[in-house]
Amino acid sequence: MARIEPDPILGHAVPLLDGETVLAEFPADRTAYWRSHLVMAVVLGAAAGLFLIWQGNPYPVAGPLGAAIAIGARAAFLASEALGETWRLTDRRLLGPGGRAIPLAELQSARPFLGAVQITTATGDRHLVKYQADPAATAARIMTRR
Repeated sequence: MARIEPDPILGHAVPLLDGETVLAEFPADRTAYWRSHLVMAVVLGAAAGLFLIWQGNPYPVAGPLGAAIAIGARAAFLASEALGETWRLTDRRLLGPGGRAIPLAELQSARPFLGAVQITTATGDRHLVKYQADPAATAARIMTRR
């Protein structure tokens, strides 16, 4: 399986400030990752099969089969990168992958969104804490520190 290395410019973890402590970490969950790709393969495969039936294709099974293979290959290729993402909640900020640092005072909301948590800031910026095992618990934990 391929291993995708983080971006050398933005792929580093944000360093902690003096006296800042990490209260919780939210790593990507492997089961949630594969479950979301399975759902995507089923939905898109069904759509592809229905489209081929609508077009009069004599082999509509090619749509779901092709969708499953394509989404499975994509999931396997990107798994190392996606599962390496960890968000950290400190006593001052929410630190994410790619150099993201959101001060807790700027957090507007954190709500479950499918298998992720959507973070909205006071300025309207949105971030996704992806592939969480319990998105509701993650959102609640983030909002208790706001």
